Amino acid sequence: MSEDRKFVSQRAPEPVGAFPHSRRVGNLLFLSGIGPRKRGTKDIPGVTLDAERNIVDYDITAQTLSVFENVRTVLEDSGSSWDRIVDVQVFLTDMKADFKTFNALYAEHFADNQPTRTTIEVGSLPTPIAVELKVIATID
Repeated sequence: MSEDRKFVSQRAPEPVGAFPHSRRVGNLLFLSGIGPRKRGTKDIPGVTLDAERNIVDYDITAQTLSVFENVRTVLEDSGSSWDRIVDVQVFLTDMKADFKTFNALYAEHFADNQPTRTTIEVGSLPTPIAVELKVIATID
């Protein structure tokens, strides 16, 4: 019988809904969508908000690097690692403006491990962010 277990990291940003950071089914680890927020705060690296929390400006590089850091944290806290990622779904809110920069950062960080990937443009994400990753990794 395969193991089915949910994980909530004590180091990654808190989930924005009623779901765990990841869930293990057999030898696969499914991560919920991971954004760039920092744990214990509503601050988002690389995002400038107005008084109504609308995005005034953002830095896709800062957000992407923060997302990668958060994904690494969830993977490690769940018992897996970056090099065990097998599939990535990328959600960008502005493909035209951000894809080139995101793609260059992605290529740098996935130089040794090249999982399958799908990149999708979405109208918005649940918090005022420009990028989110949904990841599947293997786990022993």
